[in-house]
Amino acid sequence: MSKINNDWKEILENEFQKEYFVKLKNILEAEYKNYKVYPPKKDILNAFMWTSFSETKIVILGQDPYHQYGQAHGLAFSVNYGIKTPPSLQNMYKELQDDLGLYVPNNGYLEKWAKQGVLLLNTTLTVRDSEANSHSNIGWQIFTDNVIKALNDRKEPIIFILWGNNAKSKEKFIDSSRHFILKGVHPSPLSANRGFFGCKHFSEANRILKSLNIKEIDWQIENKF
Repeated sequence: MSKINNDWKEILENEFQKEYFVKLKNILEAEYKNYKVYPPKKDILNAFMWTSFSETKIVILGQDPYHQYGQAHGLAFSVNYGIKTPPSLQNMYKELQDDLGLYVPNNGYLEKWAKQGVLLLNTTLTVRDSEANSHSNIGWQIFTDNVIKALNDRKEPIIFILWGNNAKSKEKFIDSSRHFILKGVHPSPLSANRGFFGCKHFSEANRILKSLNIKEIDWQIENKF
């Protein structure tokens, strides 16, 4: 796994010493040796590499990484350039178009969001090829619970965007008197029509940031040619 080179370093290195994480690491070594596992090892912690602790404005919680070859690269909902935009992200783009009038880009690479302070965090950080949720019970849930607790303890307010039951299970770790919670159904095609479309969470998040005198997010992902 990548070396963290920002202010997550101290928080996560403390986590890496804990007994559950040592077990998790051993499981992962065996999994990567015996199965196709995504994302590549070097990308597992990219969400933390690209969005520092102190600069996190918004947390968007996903479930687990995309489980087809070449898709996952360590940011929830994001895919590498050259990979077809997955259905959930297509629905996010449709909502952005309806909510903020943005055009739908020709790629699903969300680095631009991460670099502006949007922590794109899955609740589980690895997955076997073609087996959704295959790593949901190996220890990652403890890790991401503790990440949410660390963010909750931060003095500066954060906007937590929780889509779907998996993400909403983390709500109990968030003090809503100090932070902001936007929650609803998952953007997956299985559920998007039950309330994701029209949720306007992107404009609402920017409205909250503006009220806090924090720079708003430019949500427009540009076309890649």
